[in-house]
Formats: sequence, C-alpha cells, structure tokens
Amino acid sequence: MPFTASFWAAVGRGEISWAFIPGPCPGLAKAMLGDPDIERLWELLTPMLRLDAEDPERAWAEHITRLQQRVAALERHNFFALRFRGGGTDLTVGLLQGARWMSVGGMKTSWGTPMVVNLPSEEVFTTPDYRRTEGVVRVTRPINLISGGRVEELMIRFEQGRTVHVNAARGAELVRAQMAVDPGAACLGEVALVDGSSPVGQTGMVFGDILIDENATCHIAWGNAYAFTAPDLADDEEAQDALGFSRSAVHQDAMIGGPELDVLGVHHDGEETPVIIGDTWVLT
Repeated sequence: MPFTASFWAAVGRGEISWAFIPGPCPGLAKAMLGDPDIERLWELLTPMLRLDAEDPERAWAEHITRLQQRVAALERHNFFALRFRGGGTDLTVGLLQGARWMSVGGMKTSWGTPMVVNLPSEEVFTTPDYRRTEGVVRVTRPINLISGGRVEELMIRFEQGRTVHVNAARGAELVRAQMAVDPGAACLGEVALVDGSSPVGQTGMVFGDILIDENATCHIAWGNAYAFTAPDLADDEEAQDALGFSRSAVHQDAMIGGPELDVLGVHHDGEETPVIIGDTWVLT
C-alpha cells in the first residue's frame, strides 16, 4: 500500500511510531542480488542489523548512543557550512539557520517514545541552505533513481545553490530530467555524514534500496528538505524560501563519501575543523 501525504505529515509531527526494516525473502534477494538467494541476503544483512552481536539489543543501544554523540558534537560546533574535499570533489554546502542535526536512531514520538525509524541506521543528517551550495561533487556509488533508471560515475557542479552541470558515464539525461521536475529539484535538501565504520559501506555493494544504500557513506540529496529538522520553520512558502529551505516533489539521495573524501566543518569566520578524515570520524 503506498504511503499518503497525510501519513508523512503525521510522521513529521511524531504522531506515528514506525520503523523500516529489510526482511529477507526471495523477492528482496532477487532485487538486491539478482538471485533469490535468501541465505546470501541474510549473510549480508546480519552485520548491518547487528544481529551478529552477542547481545543485539545492547549493540543497537550503544550504536545509537554513538550517533547521538556525533549529533551533539555537530550541534556544539554550530557550523556555518560543510566542505567536502578529495577524490574529485570540492563542494561547500551551506547549512540552514536553525536546522538541527539528527539521527534516525535518535528520533522520538510526540509523546516521548524513542524510535529507530530505519534499520540499518548509520547517518547523522541536517538540512542545507539551498542557496549556498558551491562547487563540484563526484558521486562515488551508482544510483538507482526513484524516478527510474541507473546512474553511474555522476559528476555535478553547483553554482549559487543550483545545479548548473551534470555529467555521467550512464544516466546523465535521467538526472537532468529529474532535476527539471520543479524549481527545488536542482537544489540540495539534505546532507548526511557516515564514516567508514558503517557495515553497509564495508560490503562494497550497492543494494538498489535507498534505505540501505544511504547508510553506506556520506551523501547528499537534491530536492525536498525535511521540515522536522527545522523546528521553527514557518508554514508560509515565501518565508521558507527566504530562509533557504528547499521544497520539491523530488528527494534523491546520492552517495559521495569514501576513503578519499575528507569532510570539514566551516565556522562563521571561515575557519575549518575536521569532521571526517580518511573515512574516520574525528570530530569531538
């Protein structure tokens, strides 16, 4: 059954306790591996879901604590922007004023019940100011677009917050078409950080399911931003535009991280602080 807009609105308000968890079955194995091999899929998913731990519940609790510590460190530094540098990427992403850093493992319902809304869960994320994205980014893993089609070796150039050039070994025209859906589709609506400790990333695989693949490495998403990251966000669209909040019918994640990419937090005075260096989280 497809999820409706009213469902997602209720989710954003914290009115629903929910979680997405991959359940191995022949269809999922076929989609992800090209073969309905459930045993092979279990082998891959077990470490991602921390089912290989002696006490999986405790392992998840400790992992969520680590993610929340990263969120706290990012909130403490209050970066003006993030800079991604290395491996063909030199991209600066301005951050939305007032937006929170979050982890899907650290979310709560409106009545205070903790949720882990997606398993696996490796990212911490926030909302960019869509007007302040500048530079070139190399997408480091193939993408299966939500609008259909596969994209490989994608490069994107941003100027004054908007995509101005798209090139790829495969599927560039599909990305261009997706980014032309509406004015917000060519701007960034999410930026997320994941380091090399991710068991998803350690597989080296692309599963074709964004709720798994986005947990492999650092990523950006062009299109719609998440309103729940900005607690004081006005309902008025003009006010949202003035703040730099992106609205779109599109939300497309693209993985940009890896061992060659360093992530630096940029302070309001231009000073830079390392966040991820050589695929290792270093920010405290």
